[in-house]
Amino acid sequence: MSTYQTVNPATGETVKEYYTLDAAGVEQALESAHQGYLSWRTTPIEERSRVLSRVAEIYTERADELARSISLEMGKPVREAKGEVQLSAAIYAYYAEHGPSFLAEETLDVPGAESSVVQRRPIGALVGVMPWNFPYYQVARFAGPNLMVGNTVLLKHAPSCPASALLMEEIFRDAGLPEDAYLNIFATNEQIADMIADPRVQGVSLTGSERAGTAVAETAGRNLKKVVLELGGSDVFIVLDSADMAATVKSAARARLSNAGQACNAAKRLIVTEEYYDDFVEQLTAAFEATKTGDPLDESTKLGPLSSQTAADTLVEQVEDAVSKGATVLTGGGKVDGPGAYVQPTLLADVTPEMRAFAEELFGPVGVVYKVKDAAEALALANDSAYGLSGSVWSADTERAREVAEGLDVGMAFVNEHGTTMPGLPFGGVKRSGVGRELGPWGMDEFVNKKLVRVSAK
Repeated sequence: MSTYQTVNPATGETVKEYYTLDAAGVEQALESAHQGYLSWRTTPIEERSRVLSRVAEIYTERADELARSISLEMGKPVREAKGEVQLSAAIYAYYAEHGPSFLAEETLDVPGAESSVVQRRPIGALVGVMPWNFPYYQVARFAGPNLMVGNTVLLKHAPSCPASALLMEEIFRDAGLPEDAYLNIFATNEQIADMIADPRVQGVSLTGSERAGTAVAETAGRNLKKVVLELGGSDVFIVLDSADMAATVKSAARARLSNAGQACNAAKRLIVTEEYYDDFVEQLTAAFEATKTGDPLDESTKLGPLSSQTAADTLVEQVEDAVSKGATVLTGGGKVDGPGAYVQPTLLADVTPEMRAFAEELFGPVGVVYKVKDAAEALALANDSAYGLSGSVWSADTERAREVAEGLDVGMAFVNEHGTTMPGLPFGGVKRSGVGRELGPWGMDEFVNKKLVRVSAK
């Protein structure tokens, strides 16, 4: 049985299965991507820009079809799925517009030569290993900038998103991208390891679990290949004070429950100063209880299933572990009765370090609330994590909040907003959350040859 299959997580029904590559298919993909690079790297920047611009247009034109595909494959409510399609289109459009200027030569003011310039040049074929939680967006932020640079892409998507993966490849073709510049590959993990080791591949980008990132980084390191890794997160939502608690709670609920909580930068640890704790918890509990699960294909649904039954089982096990060791369930705590991988919106309190929920990433609609004495204690608790992706600080006093935000050991810190994603903002973390950055000019600066060309004055 193929590991690539569309299984509707709302019903458990297997919709379709897909074949993985054989050894000959792996070799063909590698050679195609390499030969494609030799051609694509010489394609005028204006033509690369035109292709990406057309990709953005097609995403907009086919938004309903694209949204329905990921709703069916990984359970994202269709309203949220359309938002992801729009964001992906915006990323391709951003690189189409700004990519040429990001690739402009940089003149250095260094004496002793007629000229010294740094050129940003492509390096070759890249392997992308992408996850299921944001099937289009994750690919866009990797493929968009690297195709603009002139690299080519071998894209291994999550085994649960094969139909969406094929749609993306089709859109690139329809936009005029050469067939060997972007290749969707249904490959096994072992085949991906072989591809990373192949001399025709020059780098690898992975968005996924810490375990997967460690395995990819190990293979890449042994073969001296550049990596970008966007891994897990246990992001904080720190409430120092609030002049409008209802608005703060609404933001917290959205930050925790969007995409059924399946986001690396979702607000997973909610840290509140003692003066505001009771009010915050009371209102957030009510907000969680008011958020009902439903059919992801229904436009009115706000909370869909988790991506798979396995994901739901793992999340409930983490909750049960915490409860068995003394945690308090404020609401939720288990699966939703009936078919599908649905988990109740759950809020935990009294979580301590010996519980899995304290240190592990909770990848689903489960939040943990903590009461702290002051900003200093909030910051210490926030930084007591192996992860460092993002975090937010909420206060009517923005200067005070900014001071706390600047003390967070994260790659992205926000004040009075959480997890904002825009094409021009860098995305990435520190510690066990990964290495490298995506989006903005930083996303075009990872897999490039920053080549010095110096002409002597003699």
